[in-house]
Amino acid sequence: MYLISTDRVLIVNKETYAIIDIGSNTMRLVIYLRDKSGRLKEIENVKAVARLRNFLSEENILEEKGIEILINTLLSFQEVTRHHKLNEVKCVATATIRQAKNQQSILQRVKDETDFSMRVLSEYKEAYFGYLAVVNSTPFTSGVTIDIGGGSTELTYFEDRKLISYYSFPFGALSLKKQFIKQNIPTEVELHTLRTFLAEQFSSLEWLVNKKLPIIGIGGSARNMVQIHQEMISYPLAGVHQYKMNDQEVKNVNDYLHSLTFSELQRVEGLSKDRADIIIPAVEVFKLLMDVVKTDQFALSRKGLRDGVFYEELTKDFGITVFPNVIEESFYELATDYDIDVNHVLNVTNIGIIIAQLLNKVGLASINKYDMTLIKRGAFTFNLGKYIDSESSSQHTYYLLANRTIDGLLHRERIIIALIASFTSKAAFKRYVAPYINWFSKEELIKYRLLGAIIKFAYSLNATKRNIIEQIESEEIGEELHFYFTCNKDWKPEQYQVEKQKKHLEKQLKKSVILHFG
Repeated sequence: MYLISTDRVLIVNKETYAIIDIGSNTMRLVIYLRDKSGRLKEIENVKAVARLRNFLSEENILEEKGIEILINTLLSFQEVTRHHKLNEVKCVATATIRQAKNQQSILQRVKDETDFSMRVLSEYKEAYFGYLAVVNSTPFTSGVTIDIGGGSTELTYFEDRKLISYYSFPFGALSLKKQFIKQNIPTEVELHTLRTFLAEQFSSLEWLVNKKLPIIGIGGSARNMVQIHQEMISYPLAGVHQYKMNDQEVKNVNDYLHSLTFSELQRVEGLSKDRADIIIPAVEVFKLLMDVVKTDQFALSRKGLRDGVFYEELTKDFGITVFPNVIEESFYELATDYDIDVNHVLNVTNIGIIIAQLLNKVGLASINKYDMTLIKRGAFTFNLGKYIDSESSSQHTYYLLANRTIDGLLHRERIIIALIASFTSKAAFKRYVAPYINWFSKEELIKYRLLGAIIKFAYSLNATKRNIIEQIESEEIGEELHFYFTCNKDWKPEQYQVEKQKKHLEKQLKKSVILHFG
């Protein structure tokens, strides 16, 4: 059951936060608005392809041209931050500035010539912030994270949501391209050399080899690989966060990219044009890492370093940086965003669970522990679309849940919840599930319709939100299923509603449902 805390620590004032992320390939300014649920929502995302790594000399000196690009880009960002009247802007730099021997003079110039003070993240901090973003926004309790930037690649291994090991390799997509690939497209000899190098590097980490855990990719290259794959298969669902690929799918993307000329590569759907020359070495990194870890699972976290910085900032006063439960946090956000009556949905959830248990008891259903969890989540979000329009609540419920990123729920799970929470009839269910029909077996779809019908039935039993049901019993008599409801208040409004809605449960059970109130 979902218990929603009433003493939330994140205040509902509209607060604006900003961060500048100075990477080796790109620089970004992201502005967040903290909404009424406490979640940080992007309102501006400004990107500049600075490629600072290309201006780092063999002696690890950032050349004057690179410093000028850095300063000029920051001045461009400054126009935006001043427009939004942002006085405090976090400005963090990663591998290129970290590796530059003239780092101190760069920091001083940034401070003297712009509004910003730049913080250079250590290898540990860069890896840690990526790990923090993953464990606070995905369902993975154990795994390996990889964040491949332009000039470094951070890996972490976490178990039971605790960081166990980390490592920062001094190479990234841009530096690998520069070191191993002379033209825009690698030759077979160059690929062989690159693969040998990567295999040696990854295999040197004992804690990485044969881990057989999911790999969670962070950053632009991982996001682009996922977007390319979604375009290749005409993926019907919106969003890339928590998208999963297996090793064959990663190989298919890799093979597809290798089959293209550079001009064709620049026009690939899902691939940023400015990453066309570095996407192949980046995908090679993901593929080789999967081979070393011996895993068939690659997932994307759209949330990374920048989000990790804010997770640490916003929780520092409370002694925790890892949320106790990612999905509970997400459902709290839904409750706040869509004005969900928590007392009502918790009562409906209890009724739904009791109905499911009674159906199991009389042998009319086989609802397992996971199904009970689906009932809880479906009941919590049932009829959520009335927030937009009560007349078309089912359609809005389905659309909102299917197309909104819900941290902690993978894409398939999100569709299941959307189907259950929007259940209004078998016909509507079939329309909603049509684009995803190959995702589920016939037996699964029958089960989800039953769960939807149970929740709809349970909602009718609290139609006036008075929590009048005290006890429920049932018995099967021939072709009829009898329910007996003990109530603590007048039950006529509930009786009227449940008599209207019981037909959906009858169709799923293939039984007449007879109701007794008292």
